Amino acid sequence: MSKPWSKLQKEFYLLRAEGLKFQLQCRSYRMDSQMGSTSCPRYWITLGKDIIWDYPKDFVGKTHPDRKPTEWYPYETDIPDISNLIREYIDTPKDEIMKKVFENDCWGLINILRAADKRIGTRRLPELKKKTGNKAALKVIEERMSTALTKQSTGLR
Repeated sequence: MSKPWSKLQKEFYLLRAEGLKFQLQCRSYRMDSQMGSTSCPRYWITLGKDIIWDYPKDFVGKTHPDRKPTEWYPYETDIPDISNLIREYIDTPKDEIMKKVFENDCWGLINILRAADKRIGTRRLPELKKKTGNKAALKVIEERMSTALTKQSTGLR
């Protein structure tokens, strides 16, 4: 059985780069209709005030060879799989973070998490930038690199 979302979120925030305005959120919204009721789960990531990754919104109508189509949302979702992927990422040792292949990442989430992870220092961010085409991850990388340059120029650590 997996831990509650708040504990998983807290563990990820311990890895988040200092000062980065990066939020990883998960909520379940109650949906009632004539057919019955269900909970509609949603994951999203913000950088500052901008939503840079959003499940299921960014994935509706898209398919992946290893995933079920999102047409059954909210009755069938990838939420448990996304939580398991985040757990796997958190549990990955620092020396494996950059090289490990997360085979279950069907949502482009891992490079976003890497970009926000303080275990990957600013000197290694250009390496990550070269490896990814993920727009959300690139935004996080740019934010971290910009913050690092600002700290250098003002003499802050």
